[in-house]
Amino acid sequence: MSIRRISTEARVGNIGIGGHNPIRIQSMGTVDTNNTEGCVAQAKRIIDAGGELVRFTTQGIREAENMKNISARLKADGYDAPLVADVHFTAHTADVAALYCEKVRINPGNYVDPGRTFKHLEYTDEEYAAELKKIETKLVPFLNICKEHHTAVRIGVNHGSLSDRIMSRYGDTPAGIVESCMEFLRIFKRENFNDVVISIKASNTVVMVTTVRLLVETMDKEDMHYPLHLGVTEAGEGEDGRIKSAVGIGALLTEGIGDTIRVSLSEEPECEIPVARKLVDMIEECTALRAEAEAGIKDDTITLTLDAPDMETLQLKAAMAVGALLIDKKAHQLVIRLDSGSKLSVFNSQLSTLSDAILQAARIKFTKTEYISCPGCGRTLYNLQETIAKIKAATKDLVGLKIGIMGCIVNGPGEMADADYGYVGAGRGKISLYKAKECVEKNIPEEEAVEKLLELIRKDRS
Repeated sequence: MSIRRISTEARVGNIGIGGHNPIRIQSMGTVDTNNTEGCVAQAKRIIDAGGELVRFTTQGIREAENMKNISARLKADGYDAPLVADVHFTAHTADVAALYCEKVRINPGNYVDPGRTFKHLEYTDEEYAAELKKIETKLVPFLNICKEHHTAVRIGVNHGSLSDRIMSRYGDTPAGIVESCMEFLRIFKRENFNDVVISIKASNTVVMVTTVRLLVETMDKEDMHYPLHLGVTEAGEGEDGRIKSAVGIGALLTEGIGDTIRVSLSEEPECEIPVARKLVDMIEECTALRAEAEAGIKDDTITLTLDAPDMETLQLKAAMAVGALLIDKKAHQLVIRLDSGSKLSVFNSQLSTLSDAILQAARIKFTKTEYISCPGCGRTLYNLQETIAKIKAATKDLVGLKIGIMGCIVNGPGEMADADYGYVGAGRGKISLYKAKECVEKNIPEEEAVEKLLELIRKDRS
């Protein structure tokens, strides 16, 4: 059985995260944050589905200020789940959001540092220390506002948006991702600010799991025990998004790591909540299954025998049980079997496909096209779900190809480094196309962009 890592508690509005509190489940709205009615309706659907926190993007002062109206409307209707403002690029927006929200998420990759351009920068130790001082100058006043208004903070590091400064000194490595977080966390500790939650996310499950483990180890060495939020960012949608999330999040949950989770699916946000709930509810069972599976590894193969009430639960359970074993390369093959008498025996023919999907999610073996697609948010200015469907229909047979489909530039260019091609929202009705992390076509009209992407792929593969 797993022994959950006991963190210090962070207070977020009327709930506690970490400590001896239950693992909290959350999601993020996809509606324009200036659309009060739309945000309120979406938040209600998330909360009614079981979400305990609701996040909205606040890309500017106007959006941050409208969080006050969204909060007031929800509370008037009897909904008091904490609201979280998601801030990128503009530190002053975080100051404003802290006045109206129970928690503010800031991204160390762009809170003070400019957005990444993939340029290599050279710093002397003195120059690097001066850059850290810039962070402190901006961060301490923000923390003082948060203290005054009892606002919690999430330090949310994304693999896709590390700064050029971090990348230049540490490289695109787990050590660099962790240091990006620790630079901020050390200031929080000096300022005695404890209502803080940490997240480190990546679309690559191996990077995500490896980096969170390293963060826990690093925090422990510096006597820090803050609560952790888990998620595989840009996991995608449908079965693949669920399996990928279960591999990454599940690997850590079965090790006792995690205080709050979000399953990031390119679907309506309320669809994320039941999936997250299943993962939390299956922790003990999957921890036992993991131990049995590890003990039975033979000839580089994990054999997993299990049952579930429905196919989705089976997919999640299998992925969660073996995620860490595959990420740690304990084996490179997976055989899934159903318990005798299982009601799911009708799905026996699909078990091999499920095994392949889990192996792909753990980056062991690629047997189909890989889609790195974000769940969308108020920054997304095109129909994400419709676009994903079009791209998947046209590229589903390109085995091993990785395609990123991103709503905006926050993580878009960064996550392109893990994809062969990228489709990234550049503005209202405008799309930019990438090969790896290089932008090859900018500001294409949305109605032409999918075909342009396909032309690019066909040209390279001809």
